[in-house]
This record gives sequence, structure tokens and C-alpha cells, in this order.
Amino acid sequence: MKIVFSKSYEPLRSKVMHFIENFEIQGLQLGTPKRNSIKVFDSDGLKLNIKSFKIPNLVNQFIYDTFRKSKAERSFNYANRLLDMGIDTPKPVAYVQNSSFFSFKESYFISEQLDSDYTFRDLSQNIDLENREQILKAFTRFTFNLHEKGIYFLDHSPGNTLVKIAGDSYKFYLVDLNRMEFKTLSFNERIQNFSRLTPDRNVISILSKEYARCIGADPDFIFERMWISTKKFQYNFHKKKRLKKSIRFWKN
Repeated sequence: MKIVFSKSYEPLRSKVMHFIENFEIQGLQLGTPKRNSIKVFDSDGLKLNIKSFKIPNLVNQFIYDTFRKSKAERSFNYANRLLDMGIDTPKPVAYVQNSSFFSFKESYFISEQLDSDYTFRDLSQNIDLENREQILKAFTRFTFNLHEKGIYFLDHSPGNTLVKIAGDSYKFYLVDLNRMEFKTLSFNERIQNFSRLTPDRNVISILSKEYARCIGADPDFIFERMWISTKKFQYNFHKKKRLKKSIRFWKN
């Protein structure tokens, strides 16, 4: 078993390991478990978020055990790297992974629980949210800042940015970090990075105008490129969804 803690959280080692050993029967479940399961545990008033990753298939078990870093390890490393770069994310506590005989098994990423006011999904879907347009513009500037720093967040999707409001300012926190690249982004990559966020044309209009202002480009051109990229993603997403549904039908 591989266990790595952030230095400042080392005193929590025994409690965290107790939580992991009892993960199936303790903790407050967040959402409905699908591929992964997330639970919140209380350690003397400090809330800890523990994400249990689904055990990969046999081929990937060998790959993760031998060649590739696990999702838990990448989440931990990327969280530390983001914080070093001035990008907010829940504070990383530790990661734990279990292997046996060249076969990768359970893995966990532990961070401090962050109770947010909204996610991007809330901003996208609830048109009655107070200061909605201002927050969407601030989110766009946040994304622009990611791009300028060379951060390509591949899972830049509706549930993966948490929003906290402090007076007239807004803070954004990235979560679900295991798929990231650090490099100089091309123009197309910058535009495509918005494609997973929302199918709402009006929201894309707000995002594109603010991003155009950030990069000094024509707003109509940026909107057209973002909207094309969004429609392409939505088409492929629903096509894949229909295919999975069809496969399940024939299996049954």
C-alpha cells in the first residue's frame, strides 16, 4: 500500500486510515455513486472529503500498477501544483492506493471539504441567481487566467468548478483534477476548453464576449467558434449516450 500525506496533515494519518478502512460503512455520501464514490468525514471539526476511485479493469490495473500514475496520485499532485501556481482548489491532504501482484486495486484522494455557494452548473441552469451574469464573466476571467498560466483542465465541465461568494468578489475552486495538462495552449484548445460547460446559447454568448475582451478579439468571431465547438461536443456526447443505451438494450 502506498500512502502519501501533505506534511501539514501528517498528524491526521491514523484517523484518515481509519476512515478509509471503514469507507463502506461510515461517512456522509455526496451525490449518487457511479464510477467513483465521494464521502465526507469529520475529524474533530475538520471536514475531510474522501474520493474512492472505481477499481479499473484488468488491463488498466496492470498499467496503473506498472507504468502510469493513479488518478488519486495525479489528483494529489495536480492540487499541489495548482496551489503553487495561485489557482484555488480544496487543500490536498493525502492519497492512498493499494496494489498486489502487479495488479492495481483501491485508491483514494483525500482533501479538505469545501462547502461552496454554487457550481458552474447552478450558474448555467438557474437564470434567477443573483448577479448571475457578473459571476459568469468572473468565471470566464478565471478560465482565461488558467489558460495564461498554461493550465489545460481537460474536465472543465459544469460540476467541476465550485464558486464561493465573499461580498462583491467571487472565488473559483477546481475539483476532479486527475485529467490536466500543463503547457502553452493553442487558440483552438482555449476555445474547446469551454465546450463541455453548457449547451445554453445565451450562456455561451456571455462567456464568449468576456473571453473576447480578455484576449482582444472580435466578440462575434469568438462566439461563433465557441458555439461550433459546443455543438460538436453535444453531438458527440449524445451520440455516445445513444450507443451505450442501444448496447444495454441488446444485452438485455
